[in-house]
Amino acid sequence: MKLKKLSLRARIFTAMILLVLLASVLIAAVTIYQYNEEAKDYHEERLERKERGIRRSINFAIRETTYPVNTENIPLIFKDEIHDIAAVHNLQINLYDLDGQLLKTSKGVIQKDTLLNCLDVEILNSLANTVDHRYVQKNEVNGQTFQSSYSYITDTKFKNLAILNLPYLENDDFLNRELKEFLIRLGLAYLVMILVAIAFAFLISKYITRSLKTISDKMNEIRLEKRNTKIEIGSSSEEIETLVNSYNSMIDELEESAVKLATSEREQAWREMAKQVAHEIKNPLTPMRLSVQSFQRKFDPNDENIHQKVNEYSNTLIQQIDTMSSIASAFSNFAKMPAQQREVLEVVEVVKLALDIFNEDYIYYLPEEKEIIAKVDKTQLIRVVTNLVKNGIQAIPNDSEDPRIEVRVFSEKDVVRITISDNGIGIAEETKTKIFEPKFTTKSSGMGLGLAMVKNIVETYNGSITFTSQLGKGTTFTVTLPKE
Repeated sequence: MKLKKLSLRARIFTAMILLVLLASVLIAAVTIYQYNEEAKDYHEERLERKERGIRRSINFAIRETTYPVNTENIPLIFKDEIHDIAAVHNLQINLYDLDGQLLKTSKGVIQKDTLLNCLDVEILNSLANTVDHRYVQKNEVNGQTFQSSYSYITDTKFKNLAILNLPYLENDDFLNRELKEFLIRLGLAYLVMILVAIAFAFLISKYITRSLKTISDKMNEIRLEKRNTKIEIGSSSEEIETLVNSYNSMIDELEESAVKLATSEREQAWREMAKQVAHEIKNPLTPMRLSVQSFQRKFDPNDENIHQKVNEYSNTLIQQIDTMSSIASAFSNFAKMPAQQREVLEVVEVVKLALDIFNEDYIYYLPEEKEIIAKVDKTQLIRVVTNLVKNGIQAIPNDSEDPRIEVRVFSEKDVVRITISDNGIGIAEETKTKIFEPKFTTKSSGMGLGLAMVKNIVETYNGSITFTSQLGKGTTFTVTLPKE
């Protein structure tokens, strides 16, 4: 599981280092095996050379002796010669009769642990049954390996006279020293090679994943609302080039889709806005039309109350005209982006000024600091606070026993936070995602532009507005604005 979490670069780096280490271990193992095989072959060949030389010396002694050449005279023939031959070849020599009884040895004292007076039947049978009448037995004594070769000594007529036994000790001290020195040199070479491999693996993994990282960074930067740049990589593999071409094609398609979507959304927004404007304007036009028609039917210049009726008629028209004017102002304010006027304000004081227009005694202002300085447009900040407080007032039922709205101001690092909390009816789950949409409202009156306008203002100043709400318990809006 941990390996799956590694990046591609880390995997390539790890794989290359492990490959070098595995190759080093395998080469060292093969080297040790080869040394052991060469040592084995060396001892076998050395024993054969010794045996050939000793047999030549023994054959020469048999030809030159004055004793009758037979098995019984072997101790006499080699009474002194066996020691000379053993000294020349630096190897112990044992001579047995054909039944396996010891006749003569070059060793001065017969030690029971290293020399047998009688050969085993197994050795005699093996020697007699081999094609070349030669048998080599291996055994270990006190951690040392011995080879004992057995072969026949013949007279000039190739008649078997005795059995020649040559005990040979495999002395590997020299070879072991050579192997140790070689492994030390090999280890140093591997150490240098591993260090070079680490550097090489680092560069290779960086080179291989550099293009992938570029693609990854570009993909993380993809935004639908802005123009995305294509990837330009000079030299890369065929696979990376294919991936880059696919990414660039996707950027072209995404940009084309974004343009179509933006155009569609603008057209849809204008259609919805036009419907909303038409609907809101029709509402006051209807009573205006009815008033005019009624005035036409009932107009009498001789009526003694004509002046009063004209005044009533005029007041009705003026009231409806004011309604239409407020509708136009609301849409104008929503469509107009807030001016980017960043004046140095004392936020605590400005928020208090915004709350002074409200007469409700259940609005509590609880600033957590005496003074907070920020660069924000004063008018826009007042609009944000008053709109959110109005929403809070409208969210509290008329029959509420303990209405309460709390406004808090505090700062955190480089931002100013303003919270407006009410204990009103709250916001239902199905309407939370639409709360900032233009013309959306849960109230029986109003055009649903207040929160959309607030969001527009806050985001213009690189701020944010969020809310938490519990149905039946209340809602808290949090406005976050940068100080600078």
